[in-house]
Amino acid sequence: MTDALTDNILVLVRHGESEWNRLNLFTGWRNPDLTEKGVIEARVAGRMIRDHRVKFDIGFTSSLKRAQRTLDIILSELHQTDLPIIRNEALNERDYGELSGLNKDEARKKWGEPQVQLWRRSYDIPPPGGESLKDTLARVQPYYDKAIWPQITQGKNVIITAHGNSLRALLMILEGLSGDEILQRELATGAPILYRLGADGRAIDRKDLLPARSLAAPPEDRII
Repeated sequence: MTDALTDNILVLVRHGESEWNRLNLFTGWRNPDLTEKGVIEARVAGRMIRDHRVKFDIGFTSSLKRAQRTLDIILSELHQTDLPIIRNEALNERDYGELSGLNKDEARKKWGEPQVQLWRRSYDIPPPGGESLKDTLARVQPYYDKAIWPQITQGKNVIITAHGNSLRALLMILEGLSGDEILQRELATGAPILYRLGADGRAIDRKDLLPARSLAAPPEDRII
């Protein structure tokens, strides 16, 4: 096993439930806020992190309010509201193109169940005008390498609040997963994942702070 780079920690959190999650809409780069349930999920995530006595040196999030607000709520629970935060669209959810804003059932009626499932569940087939998970990885990885990994190598504790598919891209990087393997992985809203990384950037330890929900999320809470 690779020796730990340092004792520092990287935490990933998918944003709490958004208004469009609740309405069963394809969201992508659209910008709905959290629901009341999403706010509660973010608070619980913050308390779980606090229970593990983690303090952060820097935070990263996307350009979308549901991820930004989730981070703000978590940091409030940690009493770290003055934490430096970097926001960048490289961490945005994958762009669903022409599916964005559509109810998932409406999309199935328009394009057919098999086609919509292919767009949702495949690694490298994008919806019309949108991105595949492979495309999302292509923008997440350079940003991670340039902006986030250097903070980790400096011994800082880092938190990232982002979206289902941008976080899946990060899981591919951290855990060395293939396109096929990542399709089997699911994340629930508001469920923190705590990593310690080796000198090669790969995870040497992972702890799901809410493992039951991570493994048993209902279909529309899943990140695909």
